[in-house]
Amino acid sequence: MQTVDAVRLEETSLAELPTEDEDGWGSVSTDLDLEQEPEHTVAQKGVRGLLVKATGGLLKLAPGPVELAELEHARQTQIDERTIRQATWTRAVSVLVANRKGGVGKTPTALCLGGTLAAVRGGSVAIVEVSDDPGALTFRAEGSPALGLGELLRDIDSITSAGQLAGYTAPQTSFASVIGSTGRRDRLTRDQVVAASALIDEFHNIRVMDSGNQPTSSAFHGAVETADVLVIPLLNAGDAALEALALLDELHRAGGHAEDLAKNAIIVRLTDGRPEATHVTERITRLIDRAKPAAVFEIPFDPHIAERGQITLDKLSPATAAAFTHLAAGVVDVLKKTVH
Repeated sequence: MQTVDAVRLEETSLAELPTEDEDGWGSVSTDLDLEQEPEHTVAQKGVRGLLVKATGGLLKLAPGPVELAELEHARQTQIDERTIRQATWTRAVSVLVANRKGGVGKTPTALCLGGTLAAVRGGSVAIVEVSDDPGALTFRAEGSPALGLGELLRDIDSITSAGQLAGYTAPQTSFASVIGSTGRRDRLTRDQVVAASALIDEFHNIRVMDSGNQPTSSAFHGAVETADVLVIPLLNAGDAALEALALLDELHRAGGHAEDLAKNAIIVRLTDGRPEATHVTERITRLIDRAKPAAVFEIPFDPHIAERGQITLDKLSPATAAAFTHLAAGVVDVLKKTVH
């Protein structure tokens, strides 16, 4: 007995079947092709949407400017998520979040960037403290882990499985694993950063490093050595921008791998809610343009981050979440170019 689908197939003329291209594959379209320009012919929101619904669809009005902008933002987020999700490398990759200036948002950036990468990819992302002395990573992350970076370094030679390594992390609702300090520990060294990075890379695809404020320190040198892309967060304040540019200058002068990081650096402009003078932000823009980073991203003010407590990715505003997704896609793009 023939099925309905089989009968329909027989009734389909050869002219209606997709033609083969020169490679022998049919010219098949897919709804997953997000690169195509979307067709938004009928309004769904606002007064236009109400009129469409009130007339039962007889009146077909195009979306207004606000709805079109929302649709475009949603489409861009879909594209960014696909970029993040589908990226692969033949080894683990790492991101260094750094700025010589303290209090410019390095830790929130590391948590939100790493959390976004983990949420979209389904995990396998570690966010690691690489500051000389204990920083705020554990405090800003979810949970209260019993063991952390200091204990991991103490036991590093005996950790041989993902299950063992997990005991030194703070699991996040984003599926990221945070490894920060749970108390006092010795000053971090270059060799310890390199050793911890090698261990973490055995069990995670992506490592995001939250650094301190001493770019000349041994620990920072280890972080630079094990990084594949540099992300520099800064507030719209003159001192934060100058310190960021000074870091780029130091890395350029160091040459080699450090110089490559500087050439492909990503700058992230954050807003913490404090007043911003227009002439200052314009000057910062000129300074950044002169530095010629690989890309510049902007993150809007977010009330949840501004609370200065534990950061939960799902509590970010939609605009902030979309901005970090766009940043994460930009980081992935740089990694795809620099990691072979």
